[in-house]
Amino acid sequence: MKLVTIDSIPGKKIEALGIVKGTIVQTKNVGRDIMAGFKTLVGGEVVGYSEMLNEARQIATKRMVDEAEALGADAIVSVRYGSSQVMQGAAEVIAYGTAVKFID
Repeated sequence: MKLVTIDSIPGKKIEALGIVKGTIVQTKNVGRDIMAGFKTLVGGEVVGYSEMLNEARQIATKRMVDEAEALGADAIVSVRYGSSQVMQGAAEVIAYGTAVKFID
């Protein structure tokens, strides 16, 4: 499955099949959350949260691709990601785009 952030695929004619998305709400365990709290005292990257969001993006992307494959798509164009905090230590990540089929 080809994923692109642009609204077309160079050299390909495409037919839009519809919007596809994948979402996940992910949390970190309490121990890592406490360690992240200490990190705010000294500054720098909070690695535990970076890892959590990277993992969440991967899962959301896979769910989006699965939805596109179920439609018979060849690619997803205009791929975007969004995230929001839904509670302390938990974030929702969404991946979305337009599923397309290549036209011969």
